[in-house]
Amino acid sequence: MPIKKDETGKRWVEMQFVTPGTPEQVWRAIATGPGNTAWFTKTTIDEHVGGRLHFDLGPNGASTGEVTIWEPPFRFGYVEREWSEGAPPVATEITVTSRSGDRCVVRMVHSLFASTDDWDDQLEGFESGWPGLFEVLRVYLSHFAGEKAASFSVMANSEVDQLSTWRRLTETLGLAGANVGEERNGPQQPARLSGIVERVRQDDKQRFIVLRLNAPAPGIALIGTYDTDGSANASMALYLYGDDAKQRAAEGEPKWRNWFGETFKHPG
Repeated sequence: MPIKKDETGKRWVEMQFVTPGTPEQVWRAIATGPGNTAWFTKTTIDEHVGGRLHFDLGPNGASTGEVTIWEPPFRFGYVEREWSEGAPPVATEITVTSRSGDRCVVRMVHSLFASTDDWDDQLEGFESGWPGLFEVLRVYLSHFAGEKAASFSVMANSEVDQLSTWRRLTETLGLAGANVGEERNGPQQPARLSGIVERVRQDDKQRFIVLRLNAPAPGIALIGTYDTDGSANASMALYLYGDDAKQRAAEGEPKWRNWFGETFKHPG
């Protein structure tokens, strides 16, 4: 959706989607540290207005914020004041509305006050970054809600265009031509990814596959490429569930980081 603006200088983007789960289950996923870690990124949240919030964004750094709205299980908000150097604070508000059949409508709004359009690209970037993660959230709430979780993400820049990067990534991982509902089994190294294809999206800006894993452990993989003006980034976020999830994530992260670095190593 396009950026919206009003006469006060407020600019915002908003997203809305339907997800399985009761309001209480969705709230735990979006408004607590362990919940966010299970589908978004490593997160800590002090669960009250004025509480500190911290997102560990892996290869993309980190962001801190303050909880501004705490109305469980229906309304959660926070502000990030140092999300980008020189930028005005960005506020996020998430509302959860119950629907029949243990489903909820989730609405997310990112907004900032700015007198110019200098930060519009970043706002649009917020919006474009969420669709794959929302798919992970849906799979998590459908199959793994409430389980112990650990996650990590890895990324590498490729000097070639996004389509070439996508082909290399999917062919190497045994995911070329993947279709929703298929079971796919990847190579043994650095760790075999095996599971059901839950979602595939491809367009000129981004391409991703969401895989519900049965190996190397119960979990979800979000594997994708993102256009970066002529070159592309290849990335994977891996979410693992179960009592040994933290140990498996700690063992797997350096292996996958090295694999991405070698697979997309720049020549010279």
